[in-house]
Amino acid sequence: MTIGFAHAELIAVLVAVTGDEPRVMTIRSGNALPSGPFEMGHRTLQSGLREWVQEQTEHPVGYLEQLYTFADRDRNNDIPGGRTISISYLGLVNEQSGAGRPGWHGWYEYFPWEDHRQGRPVVLDEIMARLRSWADADPARRDHRHRRADFTFGLDGGGWNEDLALQRYELLYEARLVAEAGCAAEANLGRAMFADHRRILATGIARLRAKIKYRPVVFELMSESFTLLRLQRTIEALAGLTLHKQNFRRLIEQQELVEETGGTESETGGRPAKLFRFRHTVLEERALAGTKLPLSRN
Repeated sequence: MTIGFAHAELIAVLVAVTGDEPRVMTIRSGNALPSGPFEMGHRTLQSGLREWVQEQTEHPVGYLEQLYTFADRDRNNDIPGGRTISISYLGLVNEQSGAGRPGWHGWYEYFPWEDHRQGRPVVLDEIMARLRSWADADPARRDHRHRRADFTFGLDGGGWNEDLALQRYELLYEARLVAEAGCAAEANLGRAMFADHRRILATGIARLRAKIKYRPVVFELMSESFTLLRLQRTIEALAGLTLHKQNFRRLIEQQELVEETGGTESETGGRPAKLFRFRHTVLEERALAGTKLPLSRN
């Protein structure tokens, strides 16, 4: 729909966790997120988005929440003299092989510096060296830039903050270290995407990482029954961090988020592990107080 020079677009960040890896549904061989214009025939914004996802990927979509509206003047758009307003949604799904034409990609392909499950990523050394050079290139703002880089990438003594995924990408964009900002392809950090789709993906990652700490949305990504290890690995995949096993299980038990199903499942050939399911009544019991999924770091 075009009003004057404004064009409304719907765009989806659809996330699944498969094989301990967080993945995002894409189109155009991984270069873009599913999207399409908001049209007069769409009953609502969300129904319009679901129609575009169905048309482009044929993949079912369950949980959706509005993410953010992107309307910056300098956004890449195809309207001469106009502006594209993108209304984005975050969705949580279970990846289904052979369902239509979605291209699933690990989100750490696009943000390799965000995965700390195996320790500090090697790419951070290159990132910080290039950010130092960028900061030193402007003597008037050098100290401020150094402080920003240290804080955003966890070198100020405060440690790594997984919730700052968007701020880290935007700092790299400002320093022209990503292809979307106009740097040479060989100098790009992470996999580039069309227009500002990688920024929108970073926004979704930041939202989800923050939200799993106070709302049980992670269970939208789980099967009907699961082991506590599978639940822990799913949260670790999203956060890009490892969790302390005993503390994690103790806190899950204290929150009374799950209940035993009575079944068991063998994990990695070891002793059978108990199967659990999400207690749906917890949504009613804690509608006001909130339900917390803690990230207990080692």
